[in-house]
Amino acid sequence: MKILILQGETPISTLSAMDRGLNYGDGLFETLLTVNGNIPWWPEHWQRLSTGAERLGIVLPSQEVLFRAAEGLLKQQRQVLKIVVTRGVSGRGYAPGDGPATSVLSTHPVPDRASRALQLHWCSTRVSENAALAGIKHLNRLDNVLARAECQKNGSDDGLMCDSQNRVVCATAANVFIYRNGIWATPPVLNSGIAGIARARLLGMLGNARIEPLTREHVHSADAVVLCNAVRGIMGVERIGEHRFPAHPETAELERQFKALNPAFNDD
Repeated sequence: MKILILQGETPISTLSAMDRGLNYGDGLFETLLTVNGNIPWWPEHWQRLSTGAERLGIVLPSQEVLFRAAEGLLKQQRQVLKIVVTRGVSGRGYAPGDGPATSVLSTHPVPDRASRALQLHWCSTRVSENAALAGIKHLNRLDNVLARAECQKNGSDDGLMCDSQNRVVCATAANVFIYRNGIWATPPVLNSGIAGIARARLLGMLGNARIEPLTREHVHSADAVVLCNAVRGIMGVERIGEHRFPAHPETAELERQFKALNPAFNDD
């Protein structure tokens, strides 16, 4: 693993104990799949990072500086690149300071591809609802941490999370799509959840996919269920709790089309 830390646009050696990302989760992050030293979906990740920074009032380093810093860490192979941007250093208390943002870039191995379709758990941990934070990839992820701990304890690969109204929002680290009545559908991200990069690509690729509220009943009555994110791509689901989903040709076709969108997914 390689790590690079920037204060504003200047490299530094150590993350301050007074950094607001550490103290308050005051920041954003992106997790990107890279291949042969390139970042195929960089524009989409930068746009989401910029949208989140504008929403939170964080001044990002320039795109050129961050991109060049990222390129300097990459090798000629498939890797995961994580970028964390915080508001920077301030004194004690919630009031934002005026220091430059802190950026932490790190590289990681690509997760192994699942040898089978996923087995999911219905998480009891609810997704927090806040329209001001919905869609962006902010650092406040304790909901996901608790939900993921549930999945580990349950022995499941991942879990589906609902909001306070029992509407399905997402998996612990992925967006969810269901295939029902001949149409793919995914939940909205207006009050909670993340506007995933893979989700957006799928919506653009499918054309007639719907964004609509989904209940557990909708999921259980689906012909197929998949998870998706920008690192692992399309992940078929074979079971949620006690409910099983037979293999469906639409899942295989979706994965085939999705792989064509990003060379980093073509590791066969």
